[in-house]
Amino acid sequence: MRLQHRWFVTGGNGPSLPAAMLLVHIEGLRKRYGPEPVLDGVNLDVFAGRRIGLVGPNGAGKTTLLRIIAGQEDADGGVCEPVGSLRVGYLEQHPRFEPGRTVREEAASALEPLFQLQREAEETAARLSHPMPEEEHRRLAARFDFLQQELHRLDAYHPEHKIERVLEGLGFSSAMFEQEAARLSGGEQNRLVLARLLLAEPDLMLLDEPSNHLDIDATRWLEGFLAEHRAAMIIVSHDRFFLDRVTNYTAELFRGTVECYTGNFSAYLRQKEERLLVAKRTYERQREEIAKAEEFIRRHHYGQKAAQAQDRRKKLERIEPVPPPREIQAPPIAFTPAERSGDVVLRAENLGKSYGKPLFRGLNFEIARGEHWAILGPNGCGKTTLLKCLLGRIAPDEGRIIRGHNVEIGYFDQHLEDWDEDLPAVDAVLTTDTVNADLVEQRRRDLLAKFGITQDRALRPLRQLSGGERCRVALARLTAAKANFLVLDEPTNHLDLWARAALEKALGRFDGTVLFVSHDRYFIDQVADHLLVFEGDRVRVTYGNFSSYAAAAERASFGTGPEPHSASDRAARETDKGGRDSRSNDGNQGKRKRRFPYRKVEDIERDILDHENRVEAIHQELAMPETHRSGDRVKQLKTELDELAEKLQRLYAHWEEAVELNT
Repeated sequence: MRLQHRWFVTGGNGPSLPAAMLLVHIEGLRKRYGPEPVLDGVNLDVFAGRRIGLVGPNGAGKTTLLRIIAGQEDADGGVCEPVGSLRVGYLEQHPRFEPGRTVREEAASALEPLFQLQREAEETAARLSHPMPEEEHRRLAARFDFLQQELHRLDAYHPEHKIERVLEGLGFSSAMFEQEAARLSGGEQNRLVLARLLLAEPDLMLLDEPSNHLDIDATRWLEGFLAEHRAAMIIVSHDRFFLDRVTNYTAELFRGTVECYTGNFSAYLRQKEERLLVAKRTYERQREEIAKAEEFIRRHHYGQKAAQAQDRRKKLERIEPVPPPREIQAPPIAFTPAERSGDVVLRAENLGKSYGKPLFRGLNFEIARGEHWAILGPNGCGKTTLLKCLLGRIAPDEGRIIRGHNVEIGYFDQHLEDWDEDLPAVDAVLTTDTVNADLVEQRRRDLLAKFGITQDRALRPLRQLSGGERCRVALARLTAAKANFLVLDEPTNHLDLWARAALEKALGRFDGTVLFVSHDRYFIDQVADHLLVFEGDRVRVTYGNFSSYAAAAERASFGTGPEPHSASDRAARETDKGGRDSRSNDGNQGKRKRRFPYRKVEDIERDILDHENRVEAIHQELAMPETHRSGDRVKQLKTELDELAEKLQRLYAHWEEAVELNT
């Protein structure tokens, strides 16, 4: 059955639609690829101005739903109706570009309808300059006025500025604008397609993992761009910070149906927990009542109470069963207990590496037992290269790496370069010296099943598995390893939101040492206590997680606080790419007297993060139209905002003092 889509996809800008206007109505949508349905009665309404986060476990059908809405795939049944003519933009995952077209030309193609308006305005102005009948002149003058109003409304006088702003925001340097688009890397091509979609400004954006291939700076820019955009959106993303900062509505796709929640991802989690509690109680209560009735019927289907038993049997037949709670189970990830290593796990001394240009130079740091370090920075800055130098897979150009006593490394490689592609997944779990060799096949299959690799897929060669499945096999192998030092290169790739949360908890319980590269800011926040940050021409070693680093960097940029502080004197030298020590020489100045009681820096940072999250949640609630129906609620929220602002000012001052005096 082919559904009718009465819209067209275009690259032109359009008028802002009324916030309460219904754009798409979806009812009873069904789709199956095998015996089990992927979509089994999806109901969803998309309104103008609504930025929907579409969440659900891997394989739930999120991309399938987007493709059906975009008209790129047929549904088996149900309704998917736009209201009137709607301009829809869908983020393609496998783009194609015409040979010879540059990055700038591909981006500019999204504004072709705008350029057509400009050309028509110029042609109309030229025609008006020639003699013509008065009626024709009036008609052309009215058309010219309309075109000028449209060009002004669409801000069409500076298209080049628009193009450059979006390209630079997504990480394209000005030097790349004239490169041939077809020769870009896969990640760069995906970013270019995203730029083209953002410039097109459709009424409805369908964004499937828009932050893939973006570094942290580009992702933060995209968040700000989308949060201020007038278009409606349906966004599939595994980036929890991204979902929190962009979306104002959440649709959970699970077991083939959609359940909707007001607010961003954090609001969804709170509401989900409340609904689950009610659903579990209702489900368990009905199961208890049914069990009691069945027991009564079993005991009294003959004898004096047979009539009552028959009556209860009829009532049971009429009962509408309560469905099981919509609880999405996270995989039970756990790492084997780590053997004790030396106090110093890894030390880098004056480390340097170049590939044509220096990636890092004069880098010094020390990782102690039990610490969790994250490496972050823009794409191409050298994060993975540094990781491979530390592992001994690439030789540094200068300096040395000292590994501590009794250190056993477990390595997660996002590219799976050293794997035998012909091995079945169930055997690939054992292909490392650090894995328990006594794992029988059933235990290995059980281990893979925790990561969604079940039945015949566990017996397939690795080459026949998808990229996501291969990464989950690698993660399963890592959990069975005897390692006490985990080195992870983008471990959250291909994991859904619930698997990421489970991995965070597993690493939090792990009693060994962790070093990882990731672009997932929420994951970094939950796992890291030290950061190695590539910042322009230097690599900075800082104490804390991403939020504490970002907050300190933002305060430093506005001159309201110190720069992010180094971890400790033993490992906190900031080094630039020329090997110069960038610490100031004021270390002999006397420490100031305390204004606040002693507290650990990490405790203050935790309070700051909690308060800032609450401020963000209040702003989200105030942005909802239904909030303003209650004047008392608005007053209560604004009072709480004022109180939080005062508390945050005190916490910032306390943090600055603690960093100075506690180290």
